[in-house]
Amino acid sequence: MELIDNLYLGFATALSFQNLMYCLLGVTIGMLIGVLPGVGNLAAISMLLPLTFYVEPTTALVLLAGIYYGAQYGGSTASILLNLPGHPAAAVVCLDGYPMTREGRAGVALFMTTIASFVGSAFAIVLLAAFAPPLASIALSFGAAEYFAIMVLGLVGASLLAQGSPIKGVASVIIGLVLGLVGTDVTTGMQRFAFGVTYVYDGINIVALAMGLFGITEVIANVGRVDNSNATKRITLRSMLPTRDDVKRSLAPMLRGSAVGSGVGILPGAGVAIASFMAYAIEKRVARDPSRFGKGAIEGITAPESANNAAAQSAFIPTLTLGIPGDAVMALMLGALMIHGIAPGPTVISETPEIFWGLVASFLIGNLILLVLNIPFISVWVSILRIPYTILFPSVILFIVIGVYSINNAHVDVLLVAAFGAMGYWLYLLKFEPAPLLLGFILGPLLEENFRRSLLISRGELGIFIERPISATFLALTVLLVAWTIISSLRRRKRQFASVEEAG
Repeated sequence: MELIDNLYLGFATALSFQNLMYCLLGVTIGMLIGVLPGVGNLAAISMLLPLTFYVEPTTALVLLAGIYYGAQYGGSTASILLNLPGHPAAAVVCLDGYPMTREGRAGVALFMTTIASFVGSAFAIVLLAAFAPPLASIALSFGAAEYFAIMVLGLVGASLLAQGSPIKGVASVIIGLVLGLVGTDVTTGMQRFAFGVTYVYDGINIVALAMGLFGITEVIANVGRVDNSNATKRITLRSMLPTRDDVKRSLAPMLRGSAVGSGVGILPGAGVAIASFMAYAIEKRVARDPSRFGKGAIEGITAPESANNAAAQSAFIPTLTLGIPGDAVMALMLGALMIHGIAPGPTVISETPEIFWGLVASFLIGNLILLVLNIPFISVWVSILRIPYTILFPSVILFIVIGVYSINNAHVDVLLVAAFGAMGYWLYLLKFEPAPLLLGFILGPLLEENFRRSLLISRGELGIFIERPISATFLALTVLLVAWTIISSLRRRKRQFASVEEAG
């Protein structure tokens, strides 16, 4: 009965004219961003973050969340048609989506990915509504030591599970932690790492950091991309209808992918890309004929598509109940909450239920909007791929400059964006992941605050972190994750060394 009352409150909030319009705007922008390869949802969210300063917190989150899960829908379009993933999680869709296009079945692939995306999202939304409130109730018993331990687990997970070298992931987190220390110490009031620059006394502007790392870096990294103005293919509604065999082969993979994505999305630091590849690997393992994969297997696109959309929705569970973001997008969501003066954590559900339940209801509404928009207008979204990059990328730069300047009307913000853009491109060239850096920046001050608070409570005794069962469990999981990463890395190197010896 309580769940029904909460959903009633949520739909009353989400169906207000302003929230409904922002939900429509968010999912539409998200789909456009997902369709365009090379322009990530992080860049879009970073650009639109200043817009959320002037609206209610619920409206702000509805907009940003709509961009996030809307991009998951659109990301498979370029993967299927052009073999160019709109975002990393859509990369696995290229394996079977593009072969389907070459077979003349692009319409079927686009239709089935839309259905799979909706199924995965709906599955995770049910979990969010059912399990987030109980988890938040448990989290209310957490103290400073528990929050410190779970943040350590989240940061270590984000760095070790990031694509590329785990060492580089750890380095990215450390850089983010250092940047998060810039400004005024909340305990002593002393300036740290400000070097006399009064502008950063309140800390580095999160919008400038995000826009530089993700927006400017994406533009620079893709500036040499081959022009795509003639890359589109005509898709008709009739060509999108799947066969009975397609539907039969897709039902179980969609459910398995939804379960995998929901489970992975809850884990801090895992991300939607890992969910997609896990779902694909599972389908290939359980298939009667694994040789079909990579040649246009329908389950090779429906399973990962349902997984990445489920992971995108379930990632809100730790973010909203524990205040621990699972990835860089969730970190920006927390940033939006803090900008509006709302402390992230379990009290969000109990003290501001209209925000939480309004967001949950907007997920259902947004996914229905995406379902309605995606299928009839697939050919319209495909036509967007005709935009030449020579026009697209300068426009992105312009929006970034306007957006960051509008926050404080300060040219220093624009200079900061340029500086972080240069740093982001340097990290890109060195194959460093920028997402762990943003997580470190967001969680760094919270990590320090809870660490110092724990030591104040224990009068300087570090044993408080292992004496309390919950914090000790999280720290033990962190140690196991590090050990597993080291062992996996050593085994991989051993296999590589053995293969080199055999080849020699």
